[in-house]
Amino acid sequence: MPVEFLGIAGTNAASEVTPRPGGSLDLDYTRRLARAHEDNGWDRILFAYHSGSPDPAQVAAYIAGQTERINLVLAQRPNVSAPTYAAKTFATLDHVSAGRFEVHVITGGSTADQAAEGDFLDKDSRYARTREYLQIIKQAWTSHERFDYDGEHYQLKDFVADIFPVQQPRPRISFGGSSPAAYAVGAAESDIFALWGEPLAGTREQIATIDAAAAAAGKERPILQVAFRPIIAPTEELAWAKAERVLTRIEAVKASAATSGVPARLRPAVPENTGSQRLLAAAAAGERHDRALWTAPTGATGGGGNSTALVGTPETVAAALLDYYGLGVRILSARGYDILDDAIDFGRYVIPLVRDEVASRDRELLDAREPAHV
Repeated sequence: MPVEFLGIAGTNAASEVTPRPGGSLDLDYTRRLARAHEDNGWDRILFAYHSGSPDPAQVAAYIAGQTERINLVLAQRPNVSAPTYAAKTFATLDHVSAGRFEVHVITGGSTADQAAEGDFLDKDSRYARTREYLQIIKQAWTSHERFDYDGEHYQLKDFVADIFPVQQPRPRISFGGSSPAAYAVGAAESDIFALWGEPLAGTREQIATIDAAAAAAGKERPILQVAFRPIIAPTEELAWAKAERVLTRIEAVKASAATSGVPARLRPAVPENTGSQRLLAAAAAGERHDRALWTAPTGATGGGGNSTALVGTPETVAAALLDYYGLGVRILSARGYDILDDAIDFGRYVIPLVRDEVASRDRELLDAREPAHV
C-alpha cells in the first residue's frame, strides 16, 4: 500500500531550538518552507493551530497559490466556529487549492488554551462536541438537500450549503488523541487517526485500541499516521552528536524565553492530554527505544506534543519508519528542529529510501498473489 509523508507549514522559523527571529507571520519564509516540501517529495503539509497564532485557513489559501501539487492540511478546533461556517470555509479552500485540501480536527488537550478562546467545556464534553461537529461538516459537504441536526452542542434547522468540495465525495478528515473518548470519536468519524511517535510496543497497543473502537462503531480502521522529529547525519556518530546539540539548544532557548518578548504558550507543568502523558511515560522508561527512537527531547520539552526523535543515518531512520509501516501506519509525519533545512534533507535522503522499500514490498505481495504459470 502507498505511504505518505506529512510535513509542517510553519509561519516563521521558530522551533524548540531556534528563537523566533521576528513576527509570527513571515510570508516569505512560509512560502519557502512550503516549496521545500513540495520540491523534495513530501505529500502533505500541516497548518497548525494555536489560540494566538495567525489564522491557518488564510495562510493555507495563500500557500495554495504558491504550490501546485502538495496537499494542504488545515488544523481546526471546533470551539472557534460553527460547523456550518467551517464546512463552507473548507469547501472554499478545496476550490482555491484545486482539490488539495484536508482538515485535521483538534479537540483540544489544554484546558488553559481552550479557555483563552472562551471555551470552558471539560475534555469529555469537548470530544462529544467534536463528534457532532464532524457529523455536521460531513453532511454539509455531501447533502444537496436541506437538513436538520438536533444534538447536545449544535442544533440546525433547514441548512444547505451553496458550495461543495471539489473532491468527491469529500476531503479527508484527520483526528488525534489517546484517551478513551478520543479513540471512540476518532475511530467512528475520521478518515485518518494521528498518533505521536511512541515506542513500537506502545504504538501496537494504540492500534489495537483503535481497531476495537472502529469495530464497535461498525467502521473500518482509519488510516494510521504517526509523527516523529528526525535527526539525521551521514554517520551514526555524527547523528547522535547532532542529537546532543539539539538538547543543548532546547535548553538554551528555554532559558532565554523569559526575556524574548514572544508570548509563551499556555501549558500546565504536567500535561493534561493523554498523548503527552504517554510520551512522558516512554521517556521515563528510557531515552532510547527500538531501532532509533530517542525520548530525551520529550523530557526536555515537558511532553509538549510531537517530541520523540528518530536518530541516525538516513538508512537507519528510514528503517525505523518502515518498522511503523510494518505495524500498519501509512502516513509518516516528520518535522525536524531546523525546520526548513531538515525538510529538504529528509525529503532528499530519507523519503526515497522509504518509498523504494514500500514499492519493493508491494511488488513482492503482488508476485505472491499471482498464480504460477505452468
